[in-house]
Amino acid sequence: MARKLFEGVVNFKKEDFEKNKNFFQGLKDGQKPHTFYIGCSDSRIVPNLITKTLPGELFVVRNIANIVPPYEINDGTYKCTASALEYAVKYLNVNNILVCGHSNCGGLKALFYDEEKLSQLVFVKKWLELVKDIKEKVQDIEDIKLREWEAEQLNVIKQLDNLLTYPFVREKVEKGELNLIGWYYIIETAEVYNYNFEKNEFELIN
Repeated sequence: MARKLFEGVVNFKKEDFEKNKNFFQGLKDGQKPHTFYIGCSDSRIVPNLITKTLPGELFVVRNIANIVPPYEINDGTYKCTASALEYAVKYLNVNNILVCGHSNCGGLKALFYDEEKLSQLVFVKKWLELVKDIKEKVQDIEDIKLREWEAEQLNVIKQLDNLLTYPFVREKVEKGELNLIGWYYIIETAEVYNYNFEKNEFELIN
């Protein structure tokens, strides 16, 4: 399968790049993305495809279950996402921060693995400690599909709350200089639900 990657590079250069050479050359001196996209590492989720954006428009960080560690965790354990956030807000001056969760999220499913299975995923287990309260909120829901739906959406809301624990984010949001957006993407239908902060619910974008 590695051969497919190499062939893809060749085809990209011959086809996409050659057709849009001037556009790509215009990106050589820097980036001015309008949005910082925080998404899951899931291979089925393609940020630029979903948003129909071009190179240079999205500054992206992806991790297991699209998690934003809260600001108060400062022991150096979770600094990858925090450093990308700081760079996006303070240096790139993005206009939006978009947290995009999705259906059938394997990371959140792992919250419900038995201890023996989860103990084999040492780093994942540590990472998921950041959202263990979500498991507590939905563990009494007997319908597995409904439990997943609730957990995935609650997770997006939690990460939006976590963003506001960062002083440099909260300050810009309060000044109206930065928008926080929460999305929930359904893989099999391509439907995207936007979180309405006033109604405290997700609404279908159509």
